[in-house]
Amino acid sequence: MARAARGSKAAPARKSTTAAQTGDGASPVRGKTPAADGGAPPPTDAANAHGDRTSAPPAAAAGAERDRAAVTRFVEDLASALTEMGVPRMPARVFAALLTTDSGRLTAAELAAKLQISPAAVSGAVRYLVQVGMARRESEPGSRRHYYRAPNNVWDEVIGIRDHLMARWTGVLRDGVGILGADTPAGERVAESVRFFEFVSSELPLVIRKWRERGLGGDTDGDQAADPGR
Repeated sequence: MARAARGSKAAPARKSTTAAQTGDGASPVRGKTPAADGGAPPPTDAANAHGDRTSAPPAAAAGAERDRAAVTRFVEDLASALTEMGVPRMPARVFAALLTTDSGRLTAAELAAKLQISPAAVSGAVRYLVQVGMARRESEPGSRRHYYRAPNNVWDEVIGIRDHLMARWTGVLRDGVGILGADTPAGERVAESVRFFEFVSSELPLVIRKWRERGLGGDTDGDQAADPGR
């Protein structure tokens, strides 16, 4: 009887010892510290926070904080403004998407997903943009993937498109002066339009040259070098 009594008193003592080892009464295996079994100590909260900061690029972190709906609206607003300037609607949307992506480039599949359009629509849009100089097509060595991006001097190209349009308008208006008569009120009004477009067209190259001289309008990958006459 005495031995039984002593046995019944010893059991709580063993439980207490286990609880002391684990700290909360949990299994000793779960309660072991990494130092006890030779493992590395777990990262602290500060280390985790530091790791999170270093693993995510600042641009990506900033992009994650943007209002996606607001960005989508901006892309569509920019596309509408370009359409009013004469750029076809779908190329305008693709160009706006390229201009507003942090990576600076997108694949055809990424453009289709971003704008919710078909691959055929993307193909036609990028073909137009590449032809007029508003986009560049790139590839990586060893990869069959193609990327599209807006060149850094893209606004030179946009202004150039407008300049070609103004040259066309000037020619038509100049013909109108002869048809209407230069000494008539209508002819004089049209002649004034001709003088305006001639003036703007003559000043545009100077404005673009001044912009480039400020070191703000050049393309870092040699777009200007590819076209020395610009």
